[in-house]
Amino acid sequence: MRAWAVVETGKPLQEIELPTPVPTGKQVLLEVTHAGVCHSDLHIWEGEYDLGSRGKMKLSDRGVKLPLAMGHETVGRVLSWGPEAEGQKGGEGLEVGQTRIVFPWVGCGTCARCRAEEDNMCANGRSLGVFQNGGYATHILVPEPRHLVDPGNLDLALAATYACSGITVYSAINKLMPMEPDDPIVLVGAGGLGLQAIAVLRAMGHRRIVSVDIGAEKLEAAKAAGATDTVDARGDNVAAKLVEVCGGPVMAVVDLVNGSATARFAFDALGKGGKLVQVGLFGGELSLPLPLMAMRAVTIQGSYVGNPKELRALVRIAQSGSLPGIPITREPFPQADSALMRLRAGQVTGRIVLTAEAV
Repeated sequence: MRAWAVVETGKPLQEIELPTPVPTGKQVLLEVTHAGVCHSDLHIWEGEYDLGSRGKMKLSDRGVKLPLAMGHETVGRVLSWGPEAEGQKGGEGLEVGQTRIVFPWVGCGTCARCRAEEDNMCANGRSLGVFQNGGYATHILVPEPRHLVDPGNLDLALAATYACSGITVYSAINKLMPMEPDDPIVLVGAGGLGLQAIAVLRAMGHRRIVSVDIGAEKLEAAKAAGATDTVDARGDNVAAKLVEVCGGPVMAVVDLVNGSATARFAFDALGKGGKLVQVGLFGGELSLPLPLMAMRAVTIQGSYVGNPKELRALVRIAQSGSLPGIPITREPFPQADSALMRLRAGQVTGRIVLTAEAV
């Protein structure tokens, strides 16, 4: 198979040949048709995460090995499967040529969390596109049929994004609920995740959505997507701006950037009993005045992507027609490196999705 892979950290992706996998056991082999380009791919390409005063976390120390075909927002066509795949959950009725969304946040497959379909919380995660080759390739090997979801009649490029940005924001938003539809929910970041979060909130019937970013173009895109209010995060006193726009201290924030600066102003804007859900992996750290944690009874909670149950639920919402789309730019797979660099430069509105056309 061909792959557009990280061969050397921080260097251009290279088109390479790799052995086409042969599925065994419960595995299913798909021919990739669509692969989203996600901001998390940049961290993998860079080879590290910024942990603030704790230094850098090298992904090689966590078991990430090169060369690696990244890509964890994947749609493909079923080609073949191992002898144990049929009869497994999701394996009934497997047919060659079926189009499926791939759930990428796979775990060990045997622990209690994996058995409960909370694979993303497995202590020994083996995520596709991170620890195993993902969607930046002509083929992808999926551990089990239950990691495949039927997109139905959805636009396949958009459907691919549900495997990461979609379930990431859906899972984070669910951690805030229940909330009254007219209570403000603040979304920090108006990139692909931010626009997806606006779409999900609208599909859930939420009416007051406040989008925060430092880019005028992205804030305009957020407004067009359905944000009721926007806040420019440049300059000082962002927390005060949020409190003013929201009509008082904020009860719900999803930080899709989650850097030192955004985490600080998000925390400072919280009211008594408010909740900050941290999603992004930008880097840095947050220093907290501990007495305020107790006196204001605030909650800070991390949220890591989502699980297969959430992906299936989100796809059902999308199939109902109530989930608005986000801007999608399609590029052929040989443009994977330039697409990644455009994302790195902040030049992408919505999502770039690589396609098998012209490959």
